[in-house]
Amino acid sequence: MSSNEPDTVPRGAIACLSLAACASAMSLRVNDAMLPMLAAQFDVPLGAAAQVIGIFATAYGLAQWLFGPLGDRFGKYRVVAWASGACALTSLACALAPAFDALRIARGFAGATAAAVIPLSMAFIGDVIPYERRQPVLARFLTGQIIGLSAGVLLGGFAADHLSWRAPYVVLAAGFAAVCVALFRFQRRLPVDPIPADSTKTSPVRRIVVEFGEVLAVPWARIVLAIVFLEGMTLFGAFAFIASHLHEGFALSLSASGATVMLYGLGGLVFAFTAGRLVSRLGERGLARWGGIVLFTALLAIAWGPHWSWALIGCFAAGLGFYMLHNTLQVNATQMAPQRRGAAVSAFASSFFIGQSVGVYAAGRLVQVIGTSNVLVAGATGVLVVSFLFVAMHTRHRR
Repeated sequence: MSSNEPDTVPRGAIACLSLAACASAMSLRVNDAMLPMLAAQFDVPLGAAAQVIGIFATAYGLAQWLFGPLGDRFGKYRVVAWASGACALTSLACALAPAFDALRIARGFAGATAAAVIPLSMAFIGDVIPYERRQPVLARFLTGQIIGLSAGVLLGGFAADHLSWRAPYVVLAAGFAAVCVALFRFQRRLPVDPIPADSTKTSPVRRIVVEFGEVLAVPWARIVLAIVFLEGMTLFGAFAFIASHLHEGFALSLSASGATVMLYGLGGLVFAFTAGRLVSRLGERGLARWGGIVLFTALLAIAWGPHWSWALIGCFAAGLGFYMLHNTLQVNATQMAPQRRGAAVSAFASSFFIGQSVGVYAAGRLVQVIGTSNVLVAGATGVLVVSFLFVAMHTRHRR
């Protein structure tokens, strides 16, 4: 763990990483509110249209096996900067896709390039911020991701009603390009980005095997990775269909549906600004337990609410509950294998996003059979079980 103080890292550098996280999160969620439009545009079922989300998440998860070791080899901050430039190109490729198959392929490349941004940013913060100060700093950094998740849904919904499905990708391309330039401007003012001494002595393939092998050799790391996989599968399989549920069930426009889901981000921001007090009051296990309970209740309110207005409170509460649970898991991820922090956080992100991909695929198959309400109920039940499972395993680990 680095002994660097927080003020040795320019605030602008953390802010730029947060902006990169914002663009990455927007890219992930931009299709949620566009699914009905994409289904109609390309004449495919709603579940098939959701492949643009699942393919992105799969590529994002698998690419972590590459970016973790690359971050340890060349410096995490530098890799994030280069990846932001690559994201600008892949987002532009999505905008120019001539058909649905081409869009799916482009979304796969977009997921692969975005894979470096949030995990390596978290690992960089883990390297330069002491553990006892890390959770509030991570929470502030994650405001970018939180805003991005909401803004992506809102942007997609607005484009579906008033623009073209191509427009959001053009916006993303411009945003990533601007962030890339800003990141490189701050790079020279940063403390040394820690690079393991043995990272230059082995081949890339062997480095991947060795580094992830060392992470997986830690029993607690295996538990955290399994739990975050289940979290991504149970929650985001359902989350991807909230906008569609409001659009189909209550005849809300896609813009209004996206704006409602955007309140999820507001709940996350409330957590980010109160993280320090919540941690001191509830502790890690309390955050995870209550996060699961709040998420469970919120998703049920969205699924069973007799009026769309129930989703206003439900989406806000879902954001608060998710970050109470997920931020706790993230902090554990930064410390579960400190000697291989880049690989550890990348493995964490890989498990999370592959879990999302599995969840979206399963939910996409189920939604045609059981409907969006029951998909949301299934996700609510699953994430509650996951939160209590983590609390039990964390208690056992501490003992």
